[in-house]
Amino acid sequence: MSLSVIIMSAGKGTRMKSIKPKVLQPLAGKPLLEHVLTTAKALGSQKNIVIYGFGGEQVKNTFAHEQIEWVEQAEQLGTGHAVMMTLPVLPTEGKSLILSGDVPLIGVETLQKLASSDSPFAMLTMSVDNPFGLGRIIRQDGRVVAIVEQKDATDTEQQIKEINSGVYCVANEILHKYLKNLDNNNAQGEYYLTDIVKMAVDDGIEIATVSPEYPFEIEGVNDRLQLAQLERTWQAHQAQNLMKQGVHIIDPSRFDLRGHLSVGKDVEIDINVIFEGDCELGDHVKIGAGCIIKNTKIASGTVVAPYSIFENAVVGENNQIGPFARLRPNAITSDEVHIGNFVELKNTQMASGAKANHLAYLGDSTIGQKTNIGAGTITANYDGVNKYKTVIGDEVRIGSNAVLVAPVSIGNKATIGAGSVITKDCEANKLVVARGRQTVIEGWVRPEKEKKD
Repeated sequence: MSLSVIIMSAGKGTRMKSIKPKVLQPLAGKPLLEHVLTTAKALGSQKNIVIYGFGGEQVKNTFAHEQIEWVEQAEQLGTGHAVMMTLPVLPTEGKSLILSGDVPLIGVETLQKLASSDSPFAMLTMSVDNPFGLGRIIRQDGRVVAIVEQKDATDTEQQIKEINSGVYCVANEILHKYLKNLDNNNAQGEYYLTDIVKMAVDDGIEIATVSPEYPFEIEGVNDRLQLAQLERTWQAHQAQNLMKQGVHIIDPSRFDLRGHLSVGKDVEIDINVIFEGDCELGDHVKIGAGCIIKNTKIASGTVVAPYSIFENAVVGENNQIGPFARLRPNAITSDEVHIGNFVELKNTQMASGAKANHLAYLGDSTIGQKTNIGAGTITANYDGVNKYKTVIGDEVRIGSNAVLVAPVSIGNKATIGAGSVITKDCEANKLVVARGRQTVIEGWVRPEKEKKD
């Protein structure tokens, strides 16, 4: 049976106090709506329908690369009205999962259970300690017979703990049949999607219910406080999963994963580390406090000292990196490489045993085995228009404060004197010095500020 996914994303999110639509607010580094779309794709849905309203062009532009059927809800007249807008593009056969763009953490397994129900009408419910403000599930003889919203509930109904999550899986023929019959005769003056539950019951359809494994799966976001609370809940959940895999996270409350992280054995992660995108850590890797690691693979045995930043890098085994090192895109290190404090690599490959221990910028370069880069060395790779490459051979020694003006090649076992500006290729096994002789300028007088009376 074909599966469609309907995502309600038309709300303004007034309480966010933002010019951005609520579904574009970030959670774990991604817009709320992106989380829901990622889950929908994981389910293998045949059609993803997103209902947009406030800031619709922002939303559509953000997800222009996705295969989405966009449906506008020009007036926000309730959840039933929102789903009603999809009828012209909704298949008449199959099922539809109805989700909300501001309920970002619904799990794939939970939705699979919901979609695989034998009933043509299934919904996600959960018992909570404080159901205030949420729709209550009304049952008779154990069967769902209706949903009552908080403002329409009697005192007795308000004591019910089982709540409606707002997540449903409904046969499309039911949606086409019932949505046209909704009315807004209620305290809110809105078209409630929940009213189709009673219509189904009146037609003798038994409503199936499924509960999520984790309470946060059905938590929505309406303001900055809820957004921050859900962020910490999700980060704690991710940290717990990693610790179950054997990762030593020094303080789970100061850990952030904004993407995916795969890990080996005996990995250690200190406080305030942020992982973004797709990252991989090998066995015995240690990440120091305050590091930011994005789309990077770090092989076994490497130690990253605090406050280092990696982006789109590949790091070999048993490297010593940092503190305050920066590896920019296409920085690739082999094994046993040392990169020290305030060293920056960009589009640079360092062979095994190479070292740059202090205060260097190495851009668009290849650096050979066991080569040592002195403090303050710069590869001048950009002339203001084009970028050029520096090639440094094996076992080269570059003295402190050298400038290598690309394009330039340094042969194996060459030695470059400190303070040299290298503009021509250097032969292997040679000492090269390129600096002016120290002189004294006679007659020079240092300018001084005039004293005021």
